[in-house]
Amino acid sequence: MVFAFPPPPVIELGMATGFDLQLLDRGGMGHEKLMEARNQLLGMAAQDPRLVRVRPNGLEDVPEYRIHVDWDKAGASGIPISSIHNTIASAFGSAYVNDFIQSGRVKKVYAQVDAPYRMLPQDMEKLYVRNSVGKMVPFSSFASGRWVMGSPKLERFNAFPSINIWGEPAPGRSSGEAMAAMEEIIAKLPRGIGYDWTGLSYQERMAGSQAPLLYAFSIFVVFLCLAALYESWPIPIAILLTLPLGVIGGVIASSMRGMPNDVYFQIGLLTTLGLTTKNAILIVQFARARVDAGAGLIEATLEAAKLRLRPIIMTSLAFGFGILPLALAVGAGSGAQRAIGTGVLGGTVTSTFLVTLFAPLFYVLIYKILGKHRKKVSIKHVEESTPGGHAHE
Repeated sequence: MVFAFPPPPVIELGMATGFDLQLLDRGGMGHEKLMEARNQLLGMAAQDPRLVRVRPNGLEDVPEYRIHVDWDKAGASGIPISSIHNTIASAFGSAYVNDFIQSGRVKKVYAQVDAPYRMLPQDMEKLYVRNSVGKMVPFSSFASGRWVMGSPKLERFNAFPSINIWGEPAPGRSSGEAMAAMEEIIAKLPRGIGYDWTGLSYQERMAGSQAPLLYAFSIFVVFLCLAALYESWPIPIAILLTLPLGVIGGVIASSMRGMPNDVYFQIGLLTTLGLTTKNAILIVQFARARVDAGAGLIEATLEAAKLRLRPIIMTSLAFGFGILPLALAVGAGSGAQRAIGTGVLGGTVTSTFLVTLFAPLFYVLIYKILGKHRKKVSIKHVEESTPGGHAHE
């Protein structure tokens, strides 16, 4: 079976596409059970529509000749373990003996059984091993052999016997969906069989688990910056309530183009959050200035929405047309560009129109809920500081 795939973008760090999985024998079930689990996994993966080209990254089992040494007989004959190993290694694999000088050149001496006498398993019966008293003992008197099937390369991952599995998502599917499908399949395997992600798949899983925390931290930092800038709690809350309005457009645009929720899409969402915050600030800041000047809350907010509409549309149009080449990119590396551009462009559209409508609403609601307490505190402070206890507006 032949599979063609491109090299990874980061050398020595997994695949270019798809996933990189290590199937582990956590229960010490043995190589045969691990191979049975691997075959069962490959069979179920071949029938899953979310997966394609799932294959083992390794070598199939091959016939091997296994030697069984009767250590009781070897010990009774006075044969140390090292002598048995050295005899087999020297006879069939050669062993370095010493050097000699010939014609002024140093040449190495290797010992090995002649080729006609090391071709068959029966040739091992002709070997003799020296025991502890210097006598030669026939190899067949304490050892026997048999043919078995075994792996030509024993692999380990985190100290567990493992088999490396590669695969790719079906067209139109993301690598995250393919990884979720593999986890569902592995859950059906016998107990004692586990898995671990490695390479780029491990990095993807780690990045995906950190995304909610990073988004929450980003929003928290924006909230603190706005609170410090305006020295007020209602204004940051009213602005943060508009953040989902930009996210909606990014999600809709990416879904319409069939793009997955990958790291490029998440980067685009962070950019959309910043643009949405900017549009809301343009309205809320002007409305607050008008309220502080003595205008009514609703009148000041409506005036801010009307006067700041033009700057919002102008900046959004400039940003949208600037990001349009990314959304329409073609050629090498265009996948990442389209993923970022599509999410940002969709977020720009919704943040422009929806924020213009809902930012004034959120500001009025939050100011009426949280602004009353601030107003009462200010009035009380004026009454206490005015001679005679009279408040002056």
